[in-house]
Amino acid sequence: MIDKERILTLTDGGLSVFCHYLGFEVNLHRNFRSPFYDDKRASCHIYYDKKSLTYKYYDHGNPSYAGDCFWFVAELRGIDLKTGFPRLLQVIVQDLALCVSDDAMQQHKFIPTKVKPIQSVSTQCHPNNGEKQEELPYSFEIQPFDDGLLAYWAHYGIYEETLRRFRVRSLRSYASQTREGKPFEVKATPTEPIFAYIGNGYIKVYRPNSSKMRFLYGGRLPSPYCFGMEQIPSKGDMLFITGGEKDVLSLSAHHFHAICFNSETAQIPENIIESLQLRFRHIILLYDTDETGVRESDKQASLLEPYKVQQLQLPLKGTKTEKDISDYFALGNEEEDFRKLLDKLFSQMYTQTMMMLRSCEIDYDNPPDASKSVVAVNGVPLGTQDNLFCITGGEGTGKSNYIAAILAGTLGAERLDAEQTLGLEVTPNPKGLAVLHYDTEQSEAQLHKNLGKTLRRASLTAVPEFYHSLYLASLSRKDRLKLIRESMDLFHHKHGGIHLVVIDGIADLIRSANDETESIAIVDELYRLAGIYNTCIICVLHFVPNGIKLRGHIGSELQRKAAGILSIEKDENPEYSVVKALKVRDGSPLDVPMTLFGWDKALDMHVYRGEKSKEDKDKRKSNELHAVIREAFRSATRLSYQQLCDILMRELDIKDRTAKKYIAYMKEQGILIQDSQGNYQQRKKCLI
Repeated sequence: MIDKERILTLTDGGLSVFCHYLGFEVNLHRNFRSPFYDDKRASCHIYYDKKSLTYKYYDHGNPSYAGDCFWFVAELRGIDLKTGFPRLLQVIVQDLALCVSDDAMQQHKFIPTKVKPIQSVSTQCHPNNGEKQEELPYSFEIQPFDDGLLAYWAHYGIYEETLRRFRVRSLRSYASQTREGKPFEVKATPTEPIFAYIGNGYIKVYRPNSSKMRFLYGGRLPSPYCFGMEQIPSKGDMLFITGGEKDVLSLSAHHFHAICFNSETAQIPENIIESLQLRFRHIILLYDTDETGVRESDKQASLLEPYKVQQLQLPLKGTKTEKDISDYFALGNEEEDFRKLLDKLFSQMYTQTMMMLRSCEIDYDNPPDASKSVVAVNGVPLGTQDNLFCITGGEGTGKSNYIAAILAGTLGAERLDAEQTLGLEVTPNPKGLAVLHYDTEQSEAQLHKNLGKTLRRASLTAVPEFYHSLYLASLSRKDRLKLIRESMDLFHHKHGGIHLVVIDGIADLIRSANDETESIAIVDELYRLAGIYNTCIICVLHFVPNGIKLRGHIGSELQRKAAGILSIEKDENPEYSVVKALKVRDGSPLDVPMTLFGWDKALDMHVYRGEKSKEDKDKRKSNELHAVIREAFRSATRLSYQQLCDILMRELDIKDRTAKKYIAYMKEQGILIQDSQGNYQQRKKCLI
């Protein structure tokens, strides 16, 4: 028979069962909608029951829906818990592909009648690399983590949440047999605890205080064995390969991603490295600092050199209690201390880049020689993290001052008033994350001048350590992109993240803004970097837009990929500049207010002048929709409702509901008329 407790062991107390049938990764701190009825509000949650050591379901909206994973599946599948429980267990095993066959269960329930002392076991050692392993029968008894057991892990900065996430359990006893078939059993004591890393169809036992046989194995270890692979994200910045499971846990507890193979001497499969390389920017070997660890780290780095796998050696003595990352944190080092080691590693990686940065970065205290001023364009962080934002416009529209206002909002810990940032709400930067400003067109003198404007608007007298204004005009186009890519990585690790990136003159990173291949490649690369570093990259495009569209292939790519686009133009009143939205995510740019800013002589800077009137907004909306309709009816006299919706969604980059709203608006304004068959025509007054 299939055993209930076995299923709970293999599914992390039932948590994996809930995740499988709900169809998403359960967040213990967030409610979700009930799968059993039309739940108008998220009223359900999964919680860990310390009494039963299992995860359970509870519905605040309807308390009758409550129970463990078995009740949950029975309710979903319509199975009677009393009469159909064996069938229920079979359903769960089949759906989750659990290794709990009847034969296997008979083996796993094996407990020897006569237990020999553990000292007699001579073959319970690490499996030999590359050999097909014999499946060893095993059984065990789980016990709750008490304060003493938790204290062992807490010494390394590892707490119960991390242990649960990685399916680490405390055992009261463990029984198996040697490779010669001799049964044995070990029991936990206050001085010699037993912990287990439990997988699907296997177990790896860890006895940290035992003088002999610290590691034991049951079942059949997968080939290759890789601990932590299930817990790492689909993509990220860094992934560490460590020497053991405890190191993985310690790194995870300190907010780093890590995996380990069966031992430091295990051969790392190249196909796994190839797969991980697509998901992570850096793969770093972090082995022990003893003789074996140093030797194997050098060996693996040499074998994996084609994949650019890096090495990091900890500043530890290499003794028994001072050799790995767990010991590093146990000695009192914190996450910040470890990040400083990483900063040194990346500084060494980018030695040449550092030299280039020193020649490119603006020294505010030593201004360059005066030269002809060139007006530049900058952006505004209206996009979200992981996304691109674009700003466009012509010369003489006040863009440089607009940029200075935006950047000023990122230099302090407190949010500046919207009027100080020309009508925008700029997210402050209390953690001092990197703010990077790359300029490809302005002279050093003009960039230095704009830097002063930014500081004055932010009420600062010195450049913050995390703010880097970089002059790239003197570099080749190839070197510009290389410098941006590598310096982002460098400053990300140096400052603990990137708050905002501005690239003033994205078209200057490629040979031609009208080259489709180059345009797609540069936008894709910047979008990838925004995702890796979880930041917003503002792309400044020196094109005057045509209505609601950007010109050129690079304009088309930004129109498609950017989360938002702004255009700065001169207003009908030449004293003002007007800011228009050309694209906003999950909405229409025609519904976004147009804002104004202009020069204030007394303050010696541009200031916010409010919004354009509703009449002006409606006029723009009507004109832009007229333009779209004229183009739509250029080759057709009649269009169906759905055809119109499709055209509006494509041309305006809007959702279906917004397109339908615009059709109603154009009927009301007399832009469109409907014939007797329900098709739409353009009114004669629009035919111009």
